[in-house]
Amino acid sequence: MKNYVQKGENLTLPAPAAIISGEVVVIGELHGVAAGDAESGADFDLVTEGVFDLPKVSTDVFAIGDPVYFDAATKLVTSDDDTGANALIGVAVTAAANPSGAVNVKLI
Repeated sequence: MKNYVQKGENLTLPAPAAIISGEVVVIGELHGVAAGDAESGADFDLVTEGVFDLPKVSTDVFAIGDPVYFDAATKLVTSDDDTGANALIGVAVTAAANPSGAVNVKLI
């Protein structure tokens, strides 16, 4: 295959803003979790596959298999797609009650 570039699990991209390791990053239709800190414009690694323990809206309830969205304004995952404004980033792989601070999410 002459046109193969990389596996694509981790992508090196320019940071759209200052990024902190472990936070969710959404760039257009791409989404993942930052593997390290980066200043705006600097290269960073975006992990696009795997399961991550992510901070959530404390009052949201998740069952295993529920869709998980990302609210860029609060930087929290949520069960609310906000009429399409929040990006679908994954699926809950653990249940999470109200109140709780995090849920395990398999990125999609």
